[in-house]
Amino acid sequence: MAEYRLGSSSLVHTPGLIAWAINGYHFEEDRPQLLDVIAATYPGVPREALEQLLLRKIDYRVDGETVVFTLEADHARA
Repeated sequence: MAEYRLGSSSLVHTPGLIAWAINGYHFEEDRPQLLDVIAATYPGVPREALEQLLLRKIDYRVDGETVVFTLEADHARA
């Protein structure tokens, strides 16, 4: 199990960016570009974990300006 904390900066408001990407992820043709944007913004997080987040297969919470989510081992194989 791994916990990821995606922090905000003066240029990126993470809760808003993640909400935007989740909304856009409903459109299959936009998924590769959205995943590329999020993966480039948070390079330390595995793409598989980010995809699970954007597909809403895992829950996240907002802690101030930070998005926090946990990826369990069985989700990594899904």
